[in-house]
Amino acid sequence: MDARGHECGLDEQRSPISFDEIERPPLRRIDKCIRAQLPCFSARYTVAVMTFFAFLISFGIRCNYCMVKLAVRDNRYEDNNFNRTNWESVIDSSFFWGYLVTQIPGGFLTSFYPSNRIFGAAIIASSICNLFIPLAIDISKYVLIVVRFIQGAVEGVTYPALYGIWRFWAPPLERSRLVTIALSGSYAGVVVGLPVSGYLAYLNWRAPFYFHGIVGMLWFTAFFWLVFEKPRKHPTIDVSELNYIEKSLGKSVHQAMPSIPWQHIIRSPPAIAIVVANFCRSWCFYMLVLYQSAYLKQIFAFDTAQAGLVGALPYLSMAIIIPFGGVMADYLRKSGAMTTTGVRKLFNCGGFGFEALFLVLVAFSNTAGKALTFLTFAVAFSGFAKSGYNVNCLDIAPRYASILMGISNTIGTLAVFICPIVIDHIVEDRTPWSWSNAFLITACVHLFGIVFYGIFASGELQHWAEPPVEEKQDWSPTKAEITEETAYNGTQADMLTNKPTNN
Repeated sequence: MDARGHECGLDEQRSPISFDEIERPPLRRIDKCIRAQLPCFSARYTVAVMTFFAFLISFGIRCNYCMVKLAVRDNRYEDNNFNRTNWESVIDSSFFWGYLVTQIPGGFLTSFYPSNRIFGAAIIASSICNLFIPLAIDISKYVLIVVRFIQGAVEGVTYPALYGIWRFWAPPLERSRLVTIALSGSYAGVVVGLPVSGYLAYLNWRAPFYFHGIVGMLWFTAFFWLVFEKPRKHPTIDVSELNYIEKSLGKSVHQAMPSIPWQHIIRSPPAIAIVVANFCRSWCFYMLVLYQSAYLKQIFAFDTAQAGLVGALPYLSMAIIIPFGGVMADYLRKSGAMTTTGVRKLFNCGGFGFEALFLVLVAFSNTAGKALTFLTFAVAFSGFAKSGYNVNCLDIAPRYASILMGISNTIGTLAVFICPIVIDHIVEDRTPWSWSNAFLITACVHLFGIVFYGIFASGELQHWAEPPVEEKQDWSPTKAEITEETAYNGTQADMLTNKPTNN
């Protein structure tokens, strides 16, 4: 048995030896015994699953603070530095200020540095910050604000880095499903994070912070082993999968990042449509996350525990709908039934439209059962929009997708600052009519997003994002100009040939 070729089940047929003249990274010690991918998953779907769990952990971390704060308010524990009325809003917003300022820089960084490393570093840094929050609470509210700001800042680069990863890993006809699998983790994180954080806070208010921090560090260990910057840097990826991904993406995706066309980006109607859609969706998301429990408590007399539990149910339906919508979107594109532009507009405007319709029904609901039913349908249907604007960056400008997502998320994050000001003013008197107005205004925001996106959105590669003519040729393994390859068996010298070879 050859020490490198057939050890631990890595047979010759599935090794990179049959993929001529492609630079392959050397096998790590663990790669000689275990393939760097999850069982029953291909390499690209391993990336999707790992990014799903990353967002599940990230949003679980975001649930820690609010649930611990509720536990302290219920007088289960002694007063702490973060339970001060005058400082509560400052501490709450410190995370989002950090989250806001790193979106565009994050997109810029992921255009020039390996996106998988930036993504993984962001999650583990947030996890480490989570471990220090209990200590910061004990020391001073100022220290807590700084730690929360840093935590928001490192998480601000996760979305741009995600699109930097998919730039190399997502074949065009699988973009919707791969991206939406990852994004559904954020809503699954709300569903799991709220009850888990609540239960742990009931046992000990420090427990939620330690639990999610440790889980995040364990995730990073697996992510560092399983996820690589691009397929050709994966030491054990199947030849057929590598060939499929690289040929479908073309050669231009591997070129060095050119200068960023900032003026074209900020003036492009399809790019602006993505930004507008992101803001409208963020408005609705934060409105429901921040005020849904208060609405159920004030209008239908739910207690805090009930409001928190039923408030997580709509996001369970959304976590299921998001990847389902991605599969449907890819099927419509692959079958030729609709163009990419048509698919993006259908899913985005359809998701926004149904959500707006059910929010109007919530506004006129007179029973708790009706309100909960309509809220669940509203949040569920909004999941289809993720196959619209959230994937659209990779359609119109794949090489600038991380930067475009950074800009889009920056504008979208502004909703977390504007929405509470508007909604607090509307529901100040806490009457059913004022809550109806709040839901109606949110529905109108979505209607504006429908009109704008429906008119200006596009699924076509934009002229300012096109590679030069010499880069437009499809990538071919027989034309690669690289003369080094990792050998599984035989000598490396046997692989150093420039003659085209049929696989």
